[in-house]
Amino acid sequence: MHCSLNSLLFASLTFAAIVTGAPASSSTPKKNFTVEQVKNTKFIRNGSLALAKAYNKYGVPLPKALEETISGFNRRRSEGSATTTPVESDSEWLTPVQIGTPAQTLTLDFDTGSSDLWVFSTETSSSQVNGQTLYSPSKSSTSKKVTGATWSIQYGDGSSSSGDVWTDKVTVGGLTVSAQAVEAAKSVSSSFTSESDLDGLLGLGFSSINTVTPKKQKTFFDNALSTLDSPVFTADLKHNAPGKYNFGYIDTSAYTGSITYTSVDSSNGWWEFVSPGYAVGSGSTVRTSIDGIADTGTTLLLLPSSVVKAYYAKVSGARLNNSVGGYVFSCSATLPSFSFLVGSTKITIPASYLNYSPISEGSSTCFGGLQSSDDIGVNIYGDIALKAAFVVFDGGNTRLGWASKSL
Repeated sequence: MHCSLNSLLFASLTFAAIVTGAPASSSTPKKNFTVEQVKNTKFIRNGSLALAKAYNKYGVPLPKALEETISGFNRRRSEGSATTTPVESDSEWLTPVQIGTPAQTLTLDFDTGSSDLWVFSTETSSSQVNGQTLYSPSKSSTSKKVTGATWSIQYGDGSSSSGDVWTDKVTVGGLTVSAQAVEAAKSVSSSFTSESDLDGLLGLGFSSINTVTPKKQKTFFDNALSTLDSPVFTADLKHNAPGKYNFGYIDTSAYTGSITYTSVDSSNGWWEFVSPGYAVGSGSTVRTSIDGIADTGTTLLLLPSSVVKAYYAKVSGARLNNSVGGYVFSCSATLPSFSFLVGSTKITIPASYLNYSPISEGSSTCFGGLQSSDDIGVNIYGDIALKAAFVVFDGGNTRLGWASKSL
């Protein structure tokens, strides 16, 4: 059972608004709002699991050694011998969303790397439900089934999540879209079943990669876009603390210096941009173009192997361990920071963010937060990078803004 409603961490709202799933008229008053994250109390921080999640999300089969490690971990977890109560610092952060009338509150992962709003539902196979809150269309007076519409997402391990589609009232913070497509799961991948506090995903990528057929559906952000004061949302994610998303405005108190904007290539449906270089610790900047995705739904920072090797060359005793999927080192090792460029602005990720987790419970060997993207085929600026910056997702101008902030 999830935490009570009065324990959910909402920020105060400047306005409340209701819009339909279709674009609002120009006479609609403009709005903005803030929503804060809540803790996923059942989250287990494990580097191999985080890496496997990225492989699966982008449809890439796991390397054999990593697959065997994940299978072993899942087997121990199902037998009750794997850690199930994470320590205070081992946290993932989700966002409460209200669906239907009366409102049903589910905690969702805001994911800029996908474009489906899908949820565990009363239609989900009972064998695939593990404590999640279920969306019940039949208990909502505003739900309406989209006749003939289905959705399906395939993962790299061969599993999938799929179901049918409803439109319903969806509220995030103070903004309501009255006819948002809600994809009710009939079947979910086991990787989602294992996360009992995670009730689904709210995609914030571009609507072009929505998986609903025969007609793609718009994301919550696209439906709300015309009603916002400004056609933006921002991510102010935190390390081991709840972050927040702002919609419709930029909080100038949330960052230091100025915001540097870079153009986005949305042709693949992602918030894809080019970084012109990187630096390890206090070393000089290496000028090289790195095309990557700003993805709040991926935990790790995944970059070309040449960059990763250059980083771990500065970590005493670091080595590539294929069985866990990436670079490991002594948990007591001294790590350098890692910086990447956005235009001429340097965004620096502190060393502490890059020591992701022990490779197993009680181990003195740790898994790095920076790993190779070579097998996946796309570079990903996941939460490790996003938590080090204030990030503007500008839908009106199809660009990303990055700024430093107090960490």
